[in-house]
Amino acid sequence: MNQFNSPAKENIVLFPKTLDYYQIQLTVMLESERYGEAMELLRFLLQCQGQEERHYEEWQSLLDWLVAAFPHAAEGGDANEAPAAEEMDLGEEDMARILARAKLEEDADYPDKLLKRVMNEPLSEATVLALEQLSYLEGAGVDEALTGWLQRAEVHPLLQFRTLQTLRRRGAQGAVRLSRGHEAAEVEIETVPLQNDEFPAQIGQVLERVAEQAEVHEPTLYYFAQELWGQFIMSIYGTADYRKLLDGEDSQLDIWAGALHQMVSESLNGNRNEEETRGLYGITDSMRFQFEGAYRSLRGFVKSSLLDK
Repeated sequence: MNQFNSPAKENIVLFPKTLDYYQIQLTVMLESERYGEAMELLRFLLQCQGQEERHYEEWQSLLDWLVAAFPHAAEGGDANEAPAAEEMDLGEEDMARILARAKLEEDADYPDKLLKRVMNEPLSEATVLALEQLSYLEGAGVDEALTGWLQRAEVHPLLQFRTLQTLRRRGAQGAVRLSRGHEAAEVEIETVPLQNDEFPAQIGQVLERVAEQAEVHEPTLYYFAQELWGQFIMSIYGTADYRKLLDGEDSQLDIWAGALHQMVSESLNGNRNEEETRGLYGITDSMRFQFEGAYRSLRGFVKSSLLDK
């Protein structure tokens, strides 16, 4: 009997640590393509009580997508059974495109519903999924709606960046003027990175510096630094901080690497050993002002992200 098929499951209230465990399990199932098990876990989670409404919405959206994209697994098929020849030729992007178009055939208002979710709900897995689905729906109306919204509304920087990626995937072109933090920025849609390796080399070089120090002093720090840096770069893309990072010399990369190390170390350990951190990255007294500026930028991003959750 499956571990999630308990007759009393509708009475289960998940504690935070239990919820975290199931979220990790769900991620592992998806990464290992155990879609049938993932669907069962999602159905189980949807029947548990006491969670925030946004969790239920995200789980339901993901379940709907899995059922439509992998009907064989939804019907209890053998996950190890060889797929049909036509299925083997379809990649993840092809499946997503087929799903989006099938949804459109069922509901002519589907693009509008996705747009409303993106524009009216906070950044979450559900809004990111809606943007991904919009990537595969044709029609200039979607481009105009997303571009206009970015230019007139106050949007979380990460959601801004995800929307710019969607516009690029849709083949939109031209510049978009938008407010990024406390400054105005102009971004060329065609140049927005879609993958980590599309960012300029300097972005990765900052992480390389942190990896060198973390390997010796705090091995677990690099994992968290990698996550924070990726999110932060998306949030400052196109801003003065971003341009300064790209235009600076090696010392500028050392400053950002040191500030990133300091920020993550404080979050993990609660200690503020700034002098020690600056020593690790060769940040002299003359560079201290710039180091503190980079640190404040990272801290401000972390603080705003926590407040938005």
